[in-house]
Amino acid sequence: MRGVLNRILQLLARILPGAQTLRVVLHRARGVRIGKKVWIGYDVILDTSRPFLITLDDGCSLSMRVTIVAHFRGSTGVKIERDAFIGPGAIILPNVVIGEGAVVTAGSVVTRSVPAMTVVQGNPAIPIAKCGIPLRTDVTLKEFSRQLQPIRAGQTRQPKPPSQGSVVPLATKSAG
Repeated sequence: MRGVLNRILQLLARILPGAQTLRVVLHRARGVRIGKKVWIGYDVILDTSRPFLITLDDGCSLSMRVTIVAHFRGSTGVKIERDAFIGPGAIILPNVVIGEGAVVTAGSVVTRSVPAMTVVQGNPAIPIAKCGIPLRTDVTLKEFSRQLQPIRAGQTRQPKPPSQGSVVPLATKSAG
């Protein structure tokens, strides 16, 4: 019976108004741990069978059609920290922490944790910029954009070890 009630509350939260009021109350009733001043957009899906594995800290925002999958074989859930912003249509997979003030761009698929004050984009989502300030409701997009510092390609990625039989470029061989 609890599962049926959970799904009814999920469906109501997806369609009813009240991004900071009614939707928040409905998801809390399902078991999602939600802080203060959280914004939940239309058609957001928060794990339908294990909502208690999701934590939404104070001031975070989930845009329309965000999906959070918090469980899969021994996973620890999903945590979205204070003032994080999740863009429209983003998908957050299990065992992920979205750091304080981080931004996930529209349509991104987050498979790994996101450091605080970092913008991630893509499928899978990778860091593209560092935020100077969080993207909160009291901050204009212009102010936010001025504070962004791009991350150069390869700055955050670890190099892949060469596979067996691969050719090592001449530039990497030592002289002598």
